[in-house]
Amino acid sequence: MIKEIWKDKFARIALIVLLCLYGLIFLANFIAPYSKDYSNRAMAYVPPSKMYIINEHGKLSFPYTYNYIRTYDENLMQTIYKEDRSKKYFIKPFAKGAEYKILGLIPCSLHLFEPETGGNLYLLGTDINGRDVFSRLFFGGQISMTVGFLALLILFPIGLLYGGISGYFGGKVDMIMMRFAEAIMAIPSFYLLIILAAILPTGMTSAMRFGLIVVILALIGWAGFARVVRGMVLSIKNEDFVLAAKTIGAGPLRIIVKHILPQTTSYVIIAMTLAVPSYILSESGLSFLGLGIQQPDASWGNMLKEAQEFTNLLYRPWLLVPGGLIFIAVLSFNILGDTIRDILDPKGRKRENLR
Repeated sequence: MIKEIWKDKFARIALIVLLCLYGLIFLANFIAPYSKDYSNRAMAYVPPSKMYIINEHGKLSFPYTYNYIRTYDENLMQTIYKEDRSKKYFIKPFAKGAEYKILGLIPCSLHLFEPETGGNLYLLGTDINGRDVFSRLFFGGQISMTVGFLALLILFPIGLLYGGISGYFGGKVDMIMMRFAEAIMAIPSFYLLIILAAILPTGMTSAMRFGLIVVILALIGWAGFARVVRGMVLSIKNEDFVLAAKTIGAGPLRIIVKHILPQTTSYVIIAMTLAVPSYILSESGLSFLGLGIQQPDASWGNMLKEAQEFTNLLYRPWLLVPGGLIFIAVLSFNILGDTIRDILDPKGRKRENLR
């Protein structure tokens, strides 16, 4: 299947983009010049730092930057940042900085690049609390890009087993189970998320809140998946291999798990790929509304919240970068999901024939 995905140029680009995004967030501590807890309120809304490779004599130089000086313009009635050209701060590759743990176990302090001692390097500027936006993009991506997969670990086992049992037994069991699933599906999911997130205790840590959001996303998403699985099971349960399993005395649960559900693998793969972007958007939407991941912890949603102010849109466009990353991630997942559906579903090859 990977070879077929690679043949599609759009799917190939989407796959490369997603692999790059996940690779970057996995190496967040190494790539980010600042830790996720870094904050310098004296440097609020600093514009992106400029890096120079040509010195004042017009000669090639090792990359360097200047610190910003904060002043107040009484005529414009706003804070102005100007470069302090009195001292250069060279950018050191593979330098020691804030300590972190690889995979939460191995202590390390090596970073991809670091400014010299006393220098500041804000590649995408800072936010209202003086936190480096570039660094927070990687730490925020760890939440926004993993929430979907964690929700699927809960959603798909429940949906598969529920739909499998309903479709296999049929009759009154099927009717009762499907009516319950339809009742769950009738609940407006996003509004339910808002209500449930709003009533969570305010003293909860972001890790606990993140875990509950994952559970909530899973518990409201399994019903639709289970209904489709049930329909597939209804068409599979009378196949010869199922009847043969009954003949040799296999129990209902074994038949469902070992013989019927594996036949839904193609649909499960497609559904997983197409479900992840909806969970990314749900988490980002909740965090944007202030009901998801809370400051100072970062997610792309709560980072984007700051960009909703009109003045920030005009004067601080770097705050919109998280929104761009959400768009790229969701688009890439959708393109990849559509391609996988075309490959696994023979009827979906119409697009391939039109090319």
